[in-house]
Amino acid sequence: MHRTQRETSRSRRPLLLLAALVLAFAAGRAVANQPHMQNALAALRNAQSELQQATPNKGGHRERAMALVSDAITQVEAGIGFAGGD
Repeated sequence: MHRTQRETSRSRRPLLLLAALVLAFAAGRAVANQPHMQNALAALRNAQSELQQATPNKGGHRERAMALVSDAITQVEAGIGFAGGD
């Protein structure tokens, strides 16, 4: 007996759902198992906030520091997304 496309599609749903759940769990673990990267990200965001609140009369150094911290935040976020743990 031949299966219709609808029957085949319906029979694959549980497998696809299981695969999606496994991938979501693995992605969540990858982020959760990186306490050092998460701590670094929090510290950089705190530094960013402090720099924004500082007075701007620093000869351009404050602005340069803000740009570097922003770049560092981007890199740490990319690292968290790339790696599976610390």
